[in-house]
Amino acid sequence: MELKKNLVLIIASMGVFVEALDIAIINLTIPAIQNQFAVSNDTLQWLQTLYVLLYGGFLIIGGKLSDVIGRKTIFTIGAALFLISSLGAGLSNSFVSLAFFRALQGLGAALIMPSALSIVTHTFTETNERSKAIGIFSSFAAIGSGSGLAVGGLISTYWGWHWVFLINVPILIVVLIASYFILEKDKIAARVEKTDYLSSILLVFSLLLFTYGIHQFGAFESNYVSISVSLTTTVVLFFIIYKRLKSIPNPLINLSVFNSKTIITANAVFFTLGCFFIGYLFLIALILQRDMGYTAAKAGLLLVPFSLLSAAVAKFLLPSLMKRVKTLQLGIIGMSMMSLGGALLVLTLVFDYPLILILLSAACVSGIGMTICFTSLSLLCIQDIPSEHYGLASSLSSTSYFMGAGIGLSVLTLFMPKENMDSAVSNITVIILCCYALLGLLLLLWRNRNA
Repeated sequence: MELKKNLVLIIASMGVFVEALDIAIINLTIPAIQNQFAVSNDTLQWLQTLYVLLYGGFLIIGGKLSDVIGRKTIFTIGAALFLISSLGAGLSNSFVSLAFFRALQGLGAALIMPSALSIVTHTFTETNERSKAIGIFSSFAAIGSGSGLAVGGLISTYWGWHWVFLINVPILIVVLIASYFILEKDKIAARVEKTDYLSSILLVFSLLLFTYGIHQFGAFESNYVSISVSLTTTVVLFFIIYKRLKSIPNPLINLSVFNSKTIITANAVFFTLGCFFIGYLFLIALILQRDMGYTAAKAGLLLVPFSLLSAAVAKFLLPSLMKRVKTLQLGIIGMSMMSLGGALLVLTLVFDYPLILILLSAACVSGIGMTICFTSLSLLCIQDIPSEHYGLASSLSSTSYFMGAGIGLSVLTLFMPKENMDSAVSNITVIILCCYALLGLLLLLWRNRNA
């Protein structure tokens, strides 16, 4: 029995490892993809934007489907969709097809993540063993995110960017076969609540329209009609979603969770964290390769130590800090490190790319800040709400993070240099990036003052 539970944990953890890996792994392959398809930076960012927006937009519905249809079924569908889309992305011979399959990966990830977590929590029922299992499960996600840059750099250099996607295929084949034989058959309740699919679809569509509208601001004079239409439609869709959430019996999001100012603040800061961190990964990859001349493999290896530092912070520093300071103050420490890392990245550009500054920046952001931020904000999101809303609050925080990632990256690319410029990343781009972190820090300081 114990062996089977451990195998279930490994299956669920491998599923979340792959989807977490794919958020980071693409960043150091960006120049290679850009060279092959001859696309601009603002077009290139859609590879990450589509992934995170569909991931975040369908995450809540993925959790609800796990309850309605079954954890094993949704996990299997998500893994199969991720496998097919990874194969399609790896075999793509045009940027449009690559972007399409990248979007499908995001949809697959939105099904994998909540169903995998549900599998773990329902397999490990005793409190202590459940906490330990969730810790192991979360560590696989952290390892996937942390190792993505290094793995992506090495694969892109020696095998080509296609294998960044194709490497998922054998892993997911093993996961699917193991899932079929090991995961327990779904037990669906006789009576289940009606699921609010429409609100989820409207949310994703409105986010894509909003992001497209932002994207078009780079050429406002020629695109003002499409900008006006997309942004106006976005406002209308958000209003429709809001009215639905207030009026239907079983809404996608129970608005009562927003009665807590702490929850509102935590989700707002999660949004800015997504803006900052995904943008940071995108920019640092371009700086290291385009502006500093490193190969993808060398750039990836340079960033490996910060994955190890992140693990050390999580194991040794974070538990000590959590005993000494309040959760809100811990978040302030984390966002302060993010802001410092952003400032060091600005100085890297100002002083003509000294390696020590970019390494210190990565240490502050990837090594220390992200670990502290994610933990503290996750705790803040469930601090003042009833336990029955923990699942919704957790999904909301992830949705806020990925919404920020998609929208923030689109805004950043508006300020990036155009083609045939001396540098891939300009000072103003990194200053905008810093503003994301500073905004998150100011929100936490304001909340701490009024707590």
